Amino acid sequence: MAEARVLLLLSGRRVPAGFAQSLCGRLGTGHGHGPWPTHCGLERGRLVLSDKPFPGVSALLPLQRPPFCPFAALNQQSRVGVALPGNRGVDLAVAVLLQSSDRKVLLTRRTRTLKVSPNLWVPPGGQVEPEEELLDGGLRELREESGLCLPHGQFSWVPLGLWEARIQPNPHEVSAFAWLKPGVAAAVAATESTESGTETLSSLPQDLPPSVPAVELENGEARPLALPTTTLLRTTPTTTEDKERVSTGTKFALGLWLQYLARCK
Repeated sequence: MAEARVLLLLSGRRVPAGFAQSLCGRLGTGHGHGPWPTHCGLERGRLVLSDKPFPGVSALLPLQRPPFCPFAALNQQSRVGVALPGNRGVDLAVAVLLQSSDRKVLLTRRTRTLKVSPNLWVPPGGQVEPEEELLDGGLRELREESGLCLPHGQFSWVPLGLWEARIQPNPHEVSAFAWLKPGVAAAVAATESTESGTETLSSLPQDLPPSVPAVELENGEARPLALPTTTLLRTTPTTTEDKERVSTGTKFALGLWLQYLARCK
């Protein structure tokens, strides 16, 4: 078994998190989606999570499950006799919400040729390499996916939240990117999925633009793209896997960024 990247502090004892177990469940958060306040610390490239404060530098961050919780699928596999890896740890990934000086946030669209989550609008990010610090992994993924290189000492950063999901991060190039203004980001974060699989907004902003300026990348060339705002309001997975939409994790992250902006005023 590789060195555990995610550790749980339970009853004063550090134990590795297991792939086939829910982090939320082991931390006693219940069966909902959250978010739940969780104590988080960084320790030599590892993430330590606890439901109680612990010695050292730690932060109280919201931990949330996706509305379409992957552990329901894991439980179904267990019932039909599918063997799950009992000794595999939890992969550690990072998403970077890059805020520009004029308070816009960067999203990228995954290429349509990817096997996992094609055409999904997400922040830059991906899997953290072994022995790599969380921040270094985020800066590397940002550089690989967007070409932006942020030297240490020329930016400030703050951890916003934790997202539990059984995903397969892919560090390949993206097919488009867009900078969202806070108003558009707020509309995306406020979108709720209904039982029928459609999205609703409790209060649609009157000044929400019909499209968002974006840049599409194809065959090594960049061209302007008027991205329909309705695309960014679509979060529900459909039977058409490559239908363009925003991930539920992105919606959660944008909400945390907006809360951070409000605190900074």
